[in-house]
Amino acid sequence: MDTVTIKTDNGKNLTFSGRLFSETSWYDEENGALTAQKLYITDKGEQVYSIVSGDGRHRERRAYRIAVHDNICTIESGGSLMALPVDMLMLAVRSLCGLRSEQAPVSVEEILRAANC
Repeated sequence: MDTVTIKTDNGKNLTFSGRLFSETSWYDEENGALTAQKLYITDKGEQVYSIVSGDGRHRERRAYRIAVHDNICTIESGGSLMALPVDMLMLAVRSLCGLRSEQAPVSVEEILRAANC
């Protein structure tokens, strides 16, 4: 494992011990932007997702550390931390994707409001 530091536009770098797991990039001809994504695995079993997008004049750099411990998922951007139960996260993902759930209908807004930010 290597020490990796990812710079972000929020002024907070994410530093961790880990390795690159996967990466991809693509060019959007419509808006002239190149986007690169990298997924890292940390020595603690967490995932770090990095996104860099730019069109030559402007660049955007974001990164998120995602961890699951005791059925609670935490997502950290360097400046913000959100924690919510895994089942609520999965319900939010299904709702955002338009998939139906057998559970009582809950809006994505309600789920995100319930998250510990």
